[in-house]
Amino acid sequence: MEKMIETAVIWALPLLLAITLHEAAHAYVARFLGDSTAYLAGRLTLDPLKHIDVLGTVIIPVALLLVGSPFIFGYAKPVPVDFGQLRHPRRDTALVALAGPAANLLMAFLWSIVKVGLIAGHVHAAFLHQMADAGIVVNLVLFAFNLFPLPPLDGGRIMTSLLPAHLAYRFAQIERYGFFIVLGLVYLGLTTYWMRPVMYLGRLIVNFFLYPLLYFLPV
Repeated sequence: MEKMIETAVIWALPLLLAITLHEAAHAYVARFLGDSTAYLAGRLTLDPLKHIDVLGTVIIPVALLLVGSPFIFGYAKPVPVDFGQLRHPRRDTALVALAGPAANLLMAFLWSIVKVGLIAGHVHAAFLHQMADAGIVVNLVLFAFNLFPLPPLDGGRIMTSLLPAHLAYRFAQIERYGFFIVLGLVYLGLTTYWMRPVMYLGRLIVNFFLYPLLYFLPV
């Protein structure tokens, strides 16, 4: 039980930040591109209480920890977006959707800097190293998971924006069943074939920007 509590504490802050900033990024980009729905709903904020979903932010991550899942992920309340209010609806819908995974990739980079800083500063606190590692992993997981090309995930909205109008309409109809399809794919372990290569791609992007910094640090 003590080990489980320690693991939960290590993952809590990285997961909360990852989910909160993911949703705030959607809200910020939507307002920048012409839709103030999320802003008026009070979702353009870094206050985690405005974004927490009891099931997705608390129950699912805790359950995954309890069963020893190799992937720990969760989700927040979806940010409300009126896509018709965007200045260029098809293009801007993709940009709003992409903002969330991009925020997670940025956070994976920032946690990587924290990790490098701990090593360079000869900080040996295992708790901090494990939290930095958790921050990197959880953000790469959310980056990859949300880019899965199936609505209502961000990747599905991006795909809808890229498809010709007649195909986009049909593809968008999957959204009502999308969550259950994703759960089924996760249960069958099929999402691994998407998650691993996309997480690896995310790690490569992070390292591309991280490695130049290593020349200036005594690591």
